[in-house]
Amino acid sequence: MDLSFTPEEITFRDEVRTFFREALPADIHKRMEEGRHIGKDDIVTWQRILNQKGWAVAHWPVEYGGTGWGPMKQYIFQEEMQRTPAPSPLQFGVFMVGPVIYTFGNEQQKAHYLPRIANIDDWWCQGFSEPGSGSDLASLRTSAKRDGDHYVVNGQKTWTTLAQYADWIFCLVRTNPDAEKQQQGISFLLIDMKTPGIEVRPIQTIDGGHEVNEVFFDDVRVPVENLVGEENKGWDYAKFLLGNERTNIARVGVSKQRLERIRQLAGQVSENDRPLIEAPWFREKLASVEIELKALEMTQLRVVAADAKRGNTGKPDPASSILKIKGSQIQQATTELLLDVVGPFALPYQEDEDDFSNEMPIAPDWAGPAAPTYFNWRKISIYGGSNEIQKNIIAKAILGL
Repeated sequence: MDLSFTPEEITFRDEVRTFFREALPADIHKRMEEGRHIGKDDIVTWQRILNQKGWAVAHWPVEYGGTGWGPMKQYIFQEEMQRTPAPSPLQFGVFMVGPVIYTFGNEQQKAHYLPRIANIDDWWCQGFSEPGSGSDLASLRTSAKRDGDHYVVNGQKTWTTLAQYADWIFCLVRTNPDAEKQQQGISFLLIDMKTPGIEVRPIQTIDGGHEVNEVFFDDVRVPVENLVGEENKGWDYAKFLLGNERTNIARVGVSKQRLERIRQLAGQVSENDRPLIEAPWFREKLASVEIELKALEMTQLRVVAADAKRGNTGKPDPASSILKIKGSQIQQATTELLLDVVGPFALPYQEDEDDFSNEMPIAPDWAGPAAPTYFNWRKISIYGGSNEIQKNIIAKAILGL
């Protein structure tokens, strides 16, 4: 299998790279490069720049605003965005609920929601995980009971990323508690976050940030027209969504960019009066991660090439679980390498209020995000289906065990 880029693909890569370099606002690029927090306004600004170019929903079908690019161009586009680095379009809209709507939704839903997702006129969040129903998602208990032209929703979602900004949430809800199998009684609902009865409570994460939330539903009335597809078929739509999410979680370009920055910073830090990048122990660790990343890149290219040959079947590729496992492990490994570079400067610094003699910072400015990022990225091997669950999928769907 030839996994090298064609001349046409190289030309396309150069076009994308040039656009990202010239169109991405400098302040956003700086924060991304330094691993600092990217706010809602940054994501909205960049996605609307992409949408004006026609690239905000590049992987969608042409009839819904997509580009018509094949899998290889899609791969190149994503990698260049990650290596720039530039913010991704809002994952929950563009990569999750959008494809579910254009694949399983009705024409009215497609006409209303898809253009708004592309231009990020609505901020979406994901209502899947619940207390006690994370990796075992099929055990979810949030209920939706039919009452005339509405469903009445009661329950709780948790780990709901960026729900504090959300206009809409797409939820898995139990519409048939008596189904023979748990998976058979679940439906996929679109819920306006302004509906009475919804409460969002923040969860402070280990890095000190506010990224995730609890969402409570107390007799929330949702129009039946907000049901996507068929009632009690939501598990099928969730599997479709999660298959897409796990492929994106590989994030080869993110790890490439992070390793490039680690090399750069390791040249600025000294150990025994020599640059850290020259230390044998560090070079060995760095080389090990780079080799693993190259193997992951080759694996992802094989999956992309197979997708191009097979065409869009609408079903998740079980190989996406392999990409999810290895991609998350490598991303976490890069945060560990960055801590090796930062060393004791990763410790949080708080000025002694009783001693004003030390007014100078004790660490370089770039060291600040290292420890928070390390702690925050522990989640990567859990969300999107924990790595343990992915191993079960591989054993069943690929190895036939």
